[in-house]
Amino acid sequence: MPWVGPPGWRSVTTIGAVTLPRPTPPYPLPRLSLFDTDPAEYAVDAVVIGLHRRDDDPAADPIDLLVSGGGESIVAAFDGQLVTALRTLGATGKAGEVIKLATLGTITAPLVVAVGLGPEPAGALPPPEVLRRGVGAALRSVAGHRSVALAMPVSDDDTLPATVRTLAEGALLGGYRFDRYRTTPSRQRPVGSVAIHVPDARDRAVRAALKQTPVTAGAVVRARDWVNTAPNELRPPDFADQVAQAATEAGLTATVLDEKALRKGGYGGILAVGQGSQAPPRLVRLDYVPKGTPRAKVALVGKGITFDTGGVSIKPAQGMWEMKSDMAGAAAVAATMLAVAEHAPQLAVTGWLPLAENMPSGSAYRPGDVLTMYNSTKVEVLNTDAEGRLILADAIARACEEEPDYLLETSTLTGGQIISLGRRVAGVMGSTELCEQVRRAGEAVGEPAWPMPLPDDVRQGLESAVADISHVNTGLERVGTMLQGGIFLSEFVTDPVQWAHIDIAGPAYHAGEAYGYITTGGTGVPVRTLLHLLDELASGDQA
Repeated sequence: MPWVGPPGWRSVTTIGAVTLPRPTPPYPLPRLSLFDTDPAEYAVDAVVIGLHRRDDDPAADPIDLLVSGGGESIVAAFDGQLVTALRTLGATGKAGEVIKLATLGTITAPLVVAVGLGPEPAGALPPPEVLRRGVGAALRSVAGHRSVALAMPVSDDDTLPATVRTLAEGALLGGYRFDRYRTTPSRQRPVGSVAIHVPDARDRAVRAALKQTPVTAGAVVRARDWVNTAPNELRPPDFADQVAQAATEAGLTATVLDEKALRKGGYGGILAVGQGSQAPPRLVRLDYVPKGTPRAKVALVGKGITFDTGGVSIKPAQGMWEMKSDMAGAAAVAATMLAVAEHAPQLAVTGWLPLAENMPSGSAYRPGDVLTMYNSTKVEVLNTDAEGRLILADAIARACEEEPDYLLETSTLTGGQIISLGRRVAGVMGSTELCEQVRRAGEAVGEPAWPMPLPDDVRQGLESAVADISHVNTGLERVGTMLQGGIFLSEFVTDPVQWAHIDIAGPAYHAGEAYGYITTGGTGVPVRTLLHLLDELASGDQA
């Protein structure tokens, strides 16, 4: 007899086993609003203003500072002494710098937070990413305050909605924190509400932009929450349950294949990687179908290794705890699909999440094994720590069966991405035009990416003496590893599908101190890039 959930829960289509949904409340976002009254008289706990350095000489003394945008009335309320006080406290206007000053009744808010925005811009406004990061840093600094106003620079023209969205994103993402496992909750509660100063709070375009922002930010936060969850609580069946529950509640169709269904379907890569774990693998499919005729069919694929020990080719112990983030691609795709359900673009979008836990055991797959993949390709395994491309290959081959116009796949695939591009720039490989569109989308939202080649000589290095292809080149194991991953995946993409592989090994997880709107742990990259791309495709701006 099928399991029936509590009233109001939607059913989950599961092939091979019954799924029991498990609620996981996402991190709560602050409430957003607009105001057009004097920021100096606005009743909040703190007001954030922008600060520029006006001179070009970093050694100049005294430092010439400029309060920009809505903070001008606050400067006037301090009778010209605000900049002097900020300079005394060490303010330099450097981008991301935060200086806090008690107002002592000079204005209504008891606290002024001045955030550095870098040199005075030549145009009307600083770059969007500077604003986004500045607001994020400011919001993180006022944890414990319930209400905050942003009196930041904005323009009174057609760019205003985009600027408001930028400021709102920085505020919503910068205040994020993950403390689910602390026995004693932090005394510093997250900011409850954020008000943004604009020329006209009734402007319909601005209000529409503000309304859309929590959907995007909420998706990023959902991805961060999943990445930050302890791996013992998010093994493949658990992750599949949580994604399926969230998806069905959002109005998507969710289908989950368990290990029996995977075996019946011939998913040799997913099964092999997952066979060493007591928690069996899964393949999750999420479907969004628009009303009317879709402009295009899009497949999203995300790598979901819920923990990666390296398997038999075990990783060094140092830093292995960060391998809980090896499912960041799947988290990003799942979160993107939840936002798609709310945005309702004129696209048919399907998300594919291959999930497995890569563990060493007596049943684990081995170097030297030959796997039969979903599309019948025979793959020689040479290193079990290159497991991500095996589960992705099955999912990509399955997704291509449905002949999408575009396939976007994202994964924490290779350490080679970090070696080549660092920890903040993703590598992109695939169809030339689509890769360039990914790059532009990443630049627009503050998630930089850079197109990389797929050289023929690297493909030649994947030739196998016993199978159709090897999944790594042991002779050049540390040379072009990011490119090896992209080339291997390209073997499973069918013509004429336009595709892009986004390697987020570095950008998906931040192990250092917080900066801008990026906090320690999962970053949510590349959710905003994917949503930006989908918006472009839905509007007809196709690669």
